[in-house]
Amino acid sequence: MAEFLTTGPGIALIIVAQCLAVIGFVMVSLLFLVYGDRKIWAAVQMRRGPNVVGIFGLLQTVADALKYVVKEIVIPAGADKTVFMLAPLVSFVLAMIAWAVIPFNDTWVLADLNVAILYVFAIGSLEVYGVIMGGWASNSKYPFLGSLRSAAQMISYEVSIGLIIIGVVLSTGSLNFGDIVRAQDGAYGFFSWYWLPHLPMVFLFFISALAETNRPPFDLPEAESELVAGYQVEYSSTPFLLFMAGEYIAIFLMCALITLLFFGGWLSPIPGVADGALWMVGKMAVFFFMFAMVKAIVPRYRYDQLMRLGWKVFLPFSLAWVVIVAFFAQYGAFGGAYARWAVGG
Repeated sequence: MAEFLTTGPGIALIIVAQCLAVIGFVMVSLLFLVYGDRKIWAAVQMRRGPNVVGIFGLLQTVADALKYVVKEIVIPAGADKTVFMLAPLVSFVLAMIAWAVIPFNDTWVLADLNVAILYVFAIGSLEVYGVIMGGWASNSKYPFLGSLRSAAQMISYEVSIGLIIIGVVLSTGSLNFGDIVRAQDGAYGFFSWYWLPHLPMVFLFFISALAETNRPPFDLPEAESELVAGYQVEYSSTPFLLFMAGEYIAIFLMCALITLLFFGGWLSPIPGVADGALWMVGKMAVFFFMFAMVKAIVPRYRYDQLMRLGWKVFLPFSLAWVVIVAFFAQYGAFGGAYARWAVGG
């Protein structure tokens, strides 16, 4: 068996098994993310939330998914049928393949790319096409307006996210997520991570992630009060399910990025306690809880406020931070907290 795994078919089998393991983890997590999102929202509003299907309502998400799958797919008469059906598939597939470069532990990664951050950026910049295709192909003004909003919104906040990540890259000297996590492995545990030297950017990244994933209070592309669910309004059954799944997978990916870039990835916050994948997953769950709380308690922004925040506040602030970090890294300020090239690179 060991000899077979070193042959071409054996290596292909290992790769397929690894891909299925990552897909399985993301899809199982998706079930609990939707359940947790609804439970948290219900708790804030002082009601029960899902509590009937399965123990504590844990199978409610499975029941909802089955309901969508068995429903009839309705395609509007004037829609471009090919593009209409491709749009949710594009959104789902692009959200899924971004996980190929996300490490869950040291060497626990599907593709350990030296340019992993660029890969995630490339995939993230393509995700807007699924929304645009869905809005345009629906042949209705509300989906079309929603897709235009989403395109402007996602492109705007990708700029600030990119500049924020550049600061972390300057500190590490590497575009590899594993190197970024290893650069945060210090004697002070929790206080060795990048959240401390890059503290202002943690808040900017979190807020930008909300806007990038069309998450409340920045869910303007789906604004029910104006656009009747926006770019998704003409979708039903499995295509709608794919759109929703793609959105939650992208949210969970943002939780993983925050964990890797600023909070030590799989590293233990307590010196002497073993590192591991459980720390990584636990931190991601904490940040998803924060995403869910924001959805429950923060009112929706107006669209002009959203654009002004991105271009007039986040962009100049994040650009200035790149210059500041470059200066600190060059001259070894604060004991080398901003220059960890020997560790990370």
